[in-house]
Amino acid sequence: MLSILNYSFMVRALIAGSIIALVVPIIGSFLVARQYALIANSLAHFSLAGVGVGLLIGVEPIFAALPITIIGAITIEYLRQKRNISGESSLAIMMNAGLAIAIVLASLSSVPRSDFNSFLFGSITTTSWNDIILIAIVAIISVIIVIYNYKALLHISFDEDSAKIYGYKVNLINYLLAVITATIVVLSLRIVGGLLISALLTIPIITAARVSNSFFQTIVLAIILALTSVIVGLVAAFYIGLAAGGAIVIVTLLIFIMSLAIKK
Repeated sequence: MLSILNYSFMVRALIAGSIIALVVPIIGSFLVARQYALIANSLAHFSLAGVGVGLLIGVEPIFAALPITIIGAITIEYLRQKRNISGESSLAIMMNAGLAIAIVLASLSSVPRSDFNSFLFGSITTTSWNDIILIAIVAIISVIIVIYNYKALLHISFDEDSAKIYGYKVNLINYLLAVITATIVVLSLRIVGGLLISALLTIPIITAARVSNSFFQTIVLAIILALTSVIVGLVAAFYIGLAAGGAIVIVTLLIFIMSLAIKK
């Protein structure tokens, strides 16, 4: 295990993965509680359209994907709030739209397909220090926002109408959560990939919820499970020669399967 630390790319991978494992369950817990877990999957697909735009016009894909994904997140929330379209339906619309646009743009781009695939499945071992600094800053800001709005987010997650009566700015907080989720998804693209980030946003939380007695306990346990998945997945990927992102998600699935044997 300690021999991994002799390789700088694995050290960066462990740091980046740990940061994601710390912040993603915090955001994901509120999404799962409001049965909105698929927003991560939808935004991940929609962010690929932004990646396609970046590759097509020669701009850094992450910088192109970020504003486009945030617009997608705001659109999802707008459709749900103002157009009376269910969250599930709006997620399906944006997911399919984003994936279709991404495929078309990727086919038009002269950039090698491998570059596009790296955003699909991630490349955590090529993470740079700049990537780590950026995701760390966003993670800190996101956690501060969640802590400051914790009671409101918790109330909204379980009873949105009651939260409005109580006086919380429900619409604003919903948009804020959508923007935070979009930002985390985009910045995680290069590290764990668009198709895998949604797994980290949901599976550890669902697993933790089976054995926890409170919402806060679920968040804490989900963070522990996510960190365990990242570390074990990276170690397995290093020694066995697996794709790092896929190995991490497989570990989360194995932990979930083991949790099924535990009676809630």
